Amino acid sequence: MTRAKRMHALAAVTAVSVVVTLSACASDDSASGSTSGSGNEKVELTLATFNQFGYDDLITEYQKLHPNITIKHKKAATSNEARDNLNTRLAAGSGLSDIEAIEVDWLPELMQYSSKFNDLGSAEVKDRWLDWKAAAATDQKGRLIGYGTDSGPEAICYRSDLFKKAGLPTDREKVAALLGDSWDSYFAAGKKFKAASKVPWFDSIGATYQGMVNQVETTYENKGDNAVIATTNPEVRRLYDTVVKAGIDDGLSAHLQQWSDDWVASFQKDGFATMLCPGWMLGVIEGNAKGVKGWDVANTFPGGGGNWGGSYLTVPTQSKHPKEAEALAAWLTAPEQQIKAFKAVGAFPSQQAALTSPELASVKNPFFADAPTGTIFAERAKAVTVTPYKGPKYFPVNDAMQQALTRVEDKSMTPEKSWERFVADVKALG
Repeated sequence: MTRAKRMHALAAVTAVSVVVTLSACASDDSASGSTSGSGNEKVELTLATFNQFGYDDLITEYQKLHPNITIKHKKAATSNEARDNLNTRLAAGSGLSDIEAIEVDWLPELMQYSSKFNDLGSAEVKDRWLDWKAAAATDQKGRLIGYGTDSGPEAICYRSDLFKKAGLPTDREKVAALLGDSWDSYFAAGKKFKAASKVPWFDSIGATYQGMVNQVETTYENKGDNAVIATTNPEVRRLYDTVVKAGIDDGLSAHLQQWSDDWVASFQKDGFATMLCPGWMLGVIEGNAKGVKGWDVANTFPGGGGNWGGSYLTVPTQSKHPKEAEALAAWLTAPEQQIKAFKAVGAFPSQQAALTSPELASVKNPFFADAPTGTIFAERAKAVTVTPYKGPKYFPVNDAMQQALTRVEDKSMTPEKSWERFVADVKALG
């Protein structure tokens, strides 16, 4: 789930300052051994998430099943806001929720402080998740600090009504053939659309770049020593140049920064015709485009396959009710609940049993013209062949890149000047 409104300097500053501050904090938290709230004792659990996890109805269901448990759900508007809050309170040593959701892109930096989170591993949850999903949340001591929620296999969401007006096919299979399975074919389709429509092809170069970089195994850091190579890696520069050419030079971008107010409003104003669409984006689109008809999903993705996002539920050692929190986290991420969350907001399951469930395969989404989203995203998940390496500086480096692309979008800098600024920002990270 990289579902972030960019906070510019905050991200880089937080990434550096949290290391310094955490080193001054005590390494253990005595609250980790607390078992208060067991039996019939009334317990209030706090759950911190962001964006759309699909938990509203599940929380109500869990409280009915456990009358002694009350759940207070704290929902941040964006991933960045959640990350900033978690880092600040983790460094302070107090104030975290009993369960904290962590996005996959900023999980690596927090794995450096895995002792600040309870070990959630047990025989009951062994082999529940896709191997890569569990491995990302397992520290060097073999401690599992997070239960996987969703994964983010990507398709292309599109406006069939705008395609029709531009004289392009609207049927899902024909649209998938038009878009093809390469970035060249996707951008070529955009040029055809642009020749017949005044509506931009995609929302932003930043979002499009994210789909591209998620298909590259080594981008910002070397695996092994975590040496930062972002500014010297020719693949990173190639992606930057490619997406800038498509979005700016060829005029395919709507220049809308994802999660901005303008981006949200654009869904009601024919803001763009297509967008990269991980499963969790379905709920975002439906919420923003309420009342708008024409959205659909094509079973294809440029470059073959890609995963964007996916999160984890953790139980910080600050929790006063760790056993109850662990039980809730395990229930929320169980196969049955993952399928319910997918039906609610498109959060595609990461549990092995959920992925092979006939119930998942039968899911259709009425808002997207009854698209068989269960089947589509299951096939998109199978198309993912690359798991990008993300070290402890992945998030701040990627945030610096997103800032660089935003400067190009808003014309505050030329592409070359913005790249130079990116190089300087990465160097400042140390």
